[in-house]
Amino acid sequence: MNTPTALIAEDEALLAAHLQAELARLWPDLRVVANVSHGAAAVEQSLALRPDIVFLDIRMPGMDGLEAAQAIGEDWPEGEAPPLLVFVTAYDQYALQAFEQAAVDYVLKPVQPERLAQTCARLRAALERRSEPQGGATVESALSQLRALLGAPGLVGAAASPAARLNVIQAGVGTAIYMVPVQEVLYFEAADKYVRVITAEREHLIRTSLRELLPQLDPDRFWQVHRGTVVRSDAIASALRDESGKLTLVLRGHGDKLAVSRLYAHRFKPM
Repeated sequence: MNTPTALIAEDEALLAAHLQAELARLWPDLRVVANVSHGAAAVEQSLALRPDIVFLDIRMPGMDGLEAAQAIGEDWPEGEAPPLLVFVTAYDQYALQAFEQAAVDYVLKPVQPERLAQTCARLRAALERRSEPQGGATVESALSQLRALLGAPGLVGAAASPAARLNVIQAGVGTAIYMVPVQEVLYFEAADKYVRVITAEREHLIRTSLRELLPQLDPDRFWQVHRGTVVRSDAIASALRDESGKLTLVLRGHGDKLAVSRLYAHRFKPM
């Protein structure tokens, strides 16, 4: 097996230095190829350097660790398993349960050598398994693990009960507030600090994040198909696959076409 590589994303410089020093002591063969301080840099450098392992602080300015993990998983080269993920987090029982249920490793702040040694042992074993001939099983296993993590209520907010589901979107335009029935929404799309709400007739902007909005939507009816897009399932006319295997959604009675990331392509299989 080649020399394993890792990237550290941690916005507290002292903690990042401590983690790197402990890794050097516990796993001398591991080569840290980059040490970055925010989520966007973690995504950019991970895609450029392709490390085997990424240590992600769960709370970073701008794009947090979970959003960075999703972006890495979606944009990783087709046919290759994304890196092994380890989240660095302050103690939060709900978050830890979410990591454990998704079989994603974590270490607590401040990093304890004994716990980090366990993580290193697990990572070594996982890298050994990846080096064995398994066809596409490793890729799908990694994507399934990431999907499980992204759907964990301990990290993205408690799932809304049926009574808490949104029925109407209140979209402000100037001095007016438009009441948009959720059943008329074709899709939602992240747009900087806003979300675009697209209906058959018009578009609205609401000041919220897609991540905050998603738990309030019925997951059987509204499907996330990309980190920035959630579509109403019964508004989809067809899913078209191109020669490279990428999926594009065609909507009923609407000209927009929506890209599907490989993280969510499993939704679109013939019955």
